[in-house]
Amino acid sequence: MAIEGHKYIFVLGGVMSGVGKGVAASSMGLILQQRGYGVNLVKIDPYLNVDAGTMNPTEHGEVFVLKSGLETDQDMGNYERFLNRDLGPEDYMTSGMVYQSVINRERALGYHGHTVEAIPHVRDEILARIEEAASYNGSRISVIEIGGTVGDFQNALFIEAARVMRLKRPDDVRFVMVSYLPVPGTLGEMKTKPTQSAVRELNSYGVQPDFIVARSKGSMDEKRKEKLAIWCNVRPEHIISAPDVDSIYDVPLNFEKDNLGDLLLDALSLPKDKKADFDEWQKFVDNTKISTPELKIGIVGKYFDTGDFVLSDAYLSVIEALKFSGAALQVKPKIEWINAKKLEGDADLSTLDVYDGIIVPGGFGETGIEGKIAAAKYAREKKIPYFGLCYGMHMLVIEYARNVLGFDGAHTVEINAETKYPVVDVMPDQKAHISEGKYGGTMRLGSYTAKLTEGTIAREAYGIDSVDERHRHRYEINPEYIPQLIQKGLVFSGTSPDGVLMEIAELPKSEHPFMLGCQFHPELQARPLSPHPLFTAFLKASIEKKG
Repeated sequence: MAIEGHKYIFVLGGVMSGVGKGVAASSMGLILQQRGYGVNLVKIDPYLNVDAGTMNPTEHGEVFVLKSGLETDQDMGNYERFLNRDLGPEDYMTSGMVYQSVINRERALGYHGHTVEAIPHVRDEILARIEEAASYNGSRISVIEIGGTVGDFQNALFIEAARVMRLKRPDDVRFVMVSYLPVPGTLGEMKTKPTQSAVRELNSYGVQPDFIVARSKGSMDEKRKEKLAIWCNVRPEHIISAPDVDSIYDVPLNFEKDNLGDLLLDALSLPKDKKADFDEWQKFVDNTKISTPELKIGIVGKYFDTGDFVLSDAYLSVIEALKFSGAALQVKPKIEWINAKKLEGDADLSTLDVYDGIIVPGGFGETGIEGKIAAAKYAREKKIPYFGLCYGMHMLVIEYARNVLGFDGAHTVEINAETKYPVVDVMPDQKAHISEGKYGGTMRLGSYTAKLTEGTIAREAYGIDSVDERHRHRYEINPEYIPQLIQKGLVFSGTSPDGVLMEIAELPKSEHPFMLGCQFHPELQARPLSPHPLFTAFLKASIEKKG
């Protein structure tokens, strides 16, 4: 149902993928929010997966989980971090979601016997979802990013939907193309031709961009701006130079210097009543750029084993969470990637002594698991601050069961179903899903409440006795072993409200400066202006270790 007076900005990519559409959309959302407007950010992914949950992180990057439990593209994480608020499931769609809805309606005779076609039925489903997203959170402006690049076959229906919306509501819909201007090394000159071609490709869909965000290694000069304006039929002041920057958090500040906020509001015929206040944001950005003091943080994982390259996108939210807490404490976390497989067997674990803190992040499967367990043992014995996230908490508990309780061969049933000591077991309601091969969207997902115990590191970090955190897992600490673990000194400082599920495990501060794991993913709720308390506590312990 169309909302009277609501405004829509569609963000599309030109020339190639990975040029920063998500950051551009996030930055525009933040700028408009700072000008006093309610904004919702929408991501459209053209793949046929119903959600991002079954996609390999080494191929697609991190899966970001919303409060609702929907597994989404990592751009949704950027959206939440820039807007500093939660987004809902209505703010995300994939081709798979759209087609599934249309087919389910057809099977239920929802089309009353008519032939179901891509046009108009799939297109109209897309439009309905965009308008539904606009009706939430009291927003006035929707910024909608269409994934991929103009010319991709799978994007056609989404661009068609945007074209029809513009036709029906010419005063309320604007288009922004984020394109790329290469500087070939042998020429040394910024070239506009690829962007001109991308705009012509977009024109072939019946869409004319109102703005071009021109990404490049350096700033665009006036000559190139004039050239783009003439050949792309875009006003010169609507061509925004977006050179490479040290941090994505610089982008909204640069956009604001180019008066993008005023230009967007003018294009949408909206009043400019409130001046943007970026003082807090500027302070945060400045703090991320300090070079000392430096903390050396080792992340022990497996999702960056991709030949000669490190795929840090698989742990994007962890990196950002460290950055936010580091900025708040005015220290610089220097991250080093440790391949868990290289810590297995007879590996020399003393190489971990150089780190001020160690993180074992989330993950699945047996690759590198013994290396992660070894890292947890070494961190415990050598008093190196250790932070385990989801799977990293399982490693902490398995290591403790093996080496403190003496449960030789203790394991998670995910890896060893025949282990004598299944200290980590599959959740009862998950067994049916696994036996039936139902893996997509069936884990424990989304926000759940945890009660915190007085006098613990977790309780001190949060400063409150109950928190809501986001989950993504099938396996839990086996309740059968909890009394024995507690008897030997492990503290479960966070539990589900009914006391059945263990949410946080830690060692007392008298025994270790920071040995803590959590079943949830705290990194998903860390924000630039609201750092996560557990990451901040971990870095504080790392600072103390560094001395």
